[in-house]
Amino acid sequence: MRTVDGRVAGRRGQATRQKLLDCLSEMLSSSPYRDVKVIDVARKAGTSPATFYQYFPDVEGAVLEIAEQMATEGAGLTELLEGRSWAGKTGWQTAQELVDGFLEFWRRNDAILRVVDLGAAEGDKRFYKIRMKILNSVNNSLADSIAELQAKGRVDKDVNPAAVAGSLVAMLAAVAAHQKGFSSWGVKQAELRPNLALLVHLGVTGKKPTR
Repeated sequence: MRTVDGRVAGRRGQATRQKLLDCLSEMLSSSPYRDVKVIDVARKAGTSPATFYQYFPDVEGAVLEIAEQMATEGAGLTELLEGRSWAGKTGWQTAQELVDGFLEFWRRNDAILRVVDLGAAEGDKRFYKIRMKILNSVNNSLADSIAELQAKGRVDKDVNPAAVAGSLVAMLAAVAAHQKGFSSWGVKQAELRPNLALLVHLGVTGKKPTR
């Protein structure tokens, strides 16, 4: 772990750096990204702006650090599909667990994901790459699952596995980012999950699930 000027940060320096990141994460959950200033992050962490600049070039640099850590965690979403079957009742369970894991990850990282989505939408390639790293962890595994079912004759040969997988992942991301908004449509969280899992199962297998 190094400082901005290239010096190796000691244990105390690493602790200070992490505290700054933790305080920034907390602030992002309650304040608009554009309103967060270095002096506010430093004050919350009990240190000075000069100390902040030892470890990060600016707030955006620190946000990218948090986002990279989150993306590394998000790569683990692929475990929700590895070695899983889409046949019979097991397939329905796979769809439900994928939805549960995806929504939970988004809810846990809601604040930083909002910033990543904003940066990606504005064309910042750094944020775009982070967003795609997270989505690819599910997209690639889903595409492989659909291709495997297709090879076994269980999915229509005209289906494009990559197109279906990409569409499902885009839907999951959009729904996950809009979780709080469903209540305004009269949809409870407990109702959202099984209905979203139904769409995922239909998309992958082309069939209604066996429950």
